[in-house]
Amino acid sequence: MRNTPLNMLFLGAFMILFLSSMTVRINLCFSNIPSSLKTLDLDGHFDFDEVQHAARDFGNRYQFLPLAVLHPKSISDIAATVKHIWEMGPHSELTVAARGHGHSLQGQAQAHRGVVINMESLQGPKMHINTGNFPYVDVSGGELWINILHESLKYGLAPKSWTDYLHLTVGGTLSNAGISGQAFRHGPQISNVYQLEVVTGKGEVVICSEKQNSDLFHSVLGGLGQFGIITQARISLETAPEMVKWIRVLYTDFTTFSKDQEKLISAESTFDYIEGFVIINRTGLLNNWRSSFNPQDSVQASQFKSDGKTLFCLELAKYFNPKETEVVNQEIRNSLSQLDYIPSTLFLSEVSYIEFLDRVHVSELKLRSKGLWEVPHPWLNLLIPKSRIDSFAEEVFGNILADTSNGPILVYPVNKSKWDNRTSVVIPEEDIFYLVAFLSSAVPSSTGTDGLDHILTQNKKILEFCEIAGLGVKQYLPHYTTQEEWQAHFGPRWEVFVQRKSTYDPLAILAPGQRIFQKAVAYAQ
Repeated sequence: MRNTPLNMLFLGAFMILFLSSMTVRINLCFSNIPSSLKTLDLDGHFDFDEVQHAARDFGNRYQFLPLAVLHPKSISDIAATVKHIWEMGPHSELTVAARGHGHSLQGQAQAHRGVVINMESLQGPKMHINTGNFPYVDVSGGELWINILHESLKYGLAPKSWTDYLHLTVGGTLSNAGISGQAFRHGPQISNVYQLEVVTGKGEVVICSEKQNSDLFHSVLGGLGQFGIITQARISLETAPEMVKWIRVLYTDFTTFSKDQEKLISAESTFDYIEGFVIINRTGLLNNWRSSFNPQDSVQASQFKSDGKTLFCLELAKYFNPKETEVVNQEIRNSLSQLDYIPSTLFLSEVSYIEFLDRVHVSELKLRSKGLWEVPHPWLNLLIPKSRIDSFAEEVFGNILADTSNGPILVYPVNKSKWDNRTSVVIPEEDIFYLVAFLSSAVPSSTGTDGLDHILTQNKKILEFCEIAGLGVKQYLPHYTTQEEWQAHFGPRWEVFVQRKSTYDPLAILAPGQRIFQKAVAYAQ
């Protein structure tokens, strides 16, 4: 008994020594991470100091600092980095995020205390265009769509499907889906890819397509970066037009507006681009359009009053070449004659193809000049079954957002038949579903209706309504904070998603910012 205090003292000293050594080892582990990365033989380089830019994105709401930013010059740089981290095993906390042009909304391309790969640094083979019977372009995963447009137009060609904004990287949009007003006809961008080169979560470089490694191919398309980093893509092209007839018409009734949209996307001879948007409590609307659009009837248009009303704008585009002008004009008249819009609100414009596709960039430059681009963007993007769109519109546009909106609200239908259900994207079950996108911008430090808290509260109300009403809505560019929510998002496809993860990125190294899987934590199927 007399030895007990001595034993206790010895035990206490031992525990202090043990814990101290553990702390030293943990600290050494962290301090060794950058130096172990420094041993890699790369064409490009790591940056361990200037990493702040990789902790910001277009959403401007989340900032997670990485330990390092990789500026790769070759695909082998990316593969070597991922393989090195894979070989470090499950006890390393290092993760990897591929960052394109930084247009994520919720920190999805960030990696807290991990490695962010600057995909725009990737210097793969030069963009190559094949002009055969099935034309295509081979591009780097870090290439911007606007650059692909410029290059392919030199050959009279262009990709078939777009996003509304072209200053995004190929890898970024193909990891989600890539939707715009052409999707009703050609499907999303992921429906127009022939082949991918991918670096998996094990650091393996794999070529995949419909016929070669097809499971990986379909996993990565719309896979939110979970299964591999897209380093190259082969994208389908078509003959490009020179000009675009760009049309806007207005509706006061949502049901009439949506039925006309559905009629157009189901017609054989129709427009090449079909989108719609909601206009809430905007004044002087038509006067704002006059600089670029001509009213069909100037007198009638001048008498139209938009003040205080919720209006629905149908936006249409018909592609053509100058020698086809008369034929195209007749086709447009025929198509418009079947619609039930307000006659006095027909506005037309004629622009070049590239001017039409790059239209959002014009708005970006204006906002940047006013310091209104790099603000929080609490966007909410939803995919809504056709059968529930009227109920959604009645509650959201009639009650939740009756007084104001803080940015564009897009509403347009697409055909499910143009989507491939083997990809990782989750969409509603019905043959026609709508994209509804609330593209809000928050005024920094504002506590009013244009402030971040107010917009987030509105978004929450919209999501709660969808849940309570059982609308069968799916998020596009989804964001959840728990695996249970992700499981609900994927529904019956969750087991396949988990299986693909365990096959291609078993340590959950890739895309930690999506918050779907946590590294080195077991996830059950």
